[in-house]
Amino acid sequence: MAYSTILVGTDGSRTADRAVEEASRLAGATGANLVVSCVYAEPTPEELDIEEGFSDAWHITAVAQAEDLVVRAREIAARAGVRSEGRTVSSANPGQAIVELAEEIGADVIVVGSVGLTGAKRFVLGSVPGHVMHHAGCDVLIARTQG
Repeated sequence: MAYSTILVGTDGSRTADRAVEEASRLAGATGANLVVSCVYAEPTPEELDIEEGFSDAWHITAVAQAEDLVVRAREIAARAGVRSEGRTVSSANPGQAIVELAEEIGADVIVVGSVGLTGAKRFVLGSVPGHVMHHAGCDVLIARTQG
């Protein structure tokens, strides 16, 4: 099956880097466009237990961190000889955000790692592969990223 657009998510973890490597190999083999994404969730002021005015500063930091992760993942793709574009998305539901981004860009396949970060590093959560697999309107490749 030929793919024209591949979407891969990253959370900056070593396992996500492996998913980016797999997506890059697939893009190189098929000549597909590669889109690297990072979903970040903004905590509510209650979650941070701070005054509301601080949330703007946190938002700027979260965006910058997500953009840095996308740049790093795009460098992995470039080392594999694949050109890519990057997207960041703010969402409390990373799995849904990836599915919606795939629809928006017309992705033929979504590549996600089998394991993601959890807890305070809420970029892509562990339940993301399952959510994407069950809700995506395109093919899903869950890259084995451990072992």
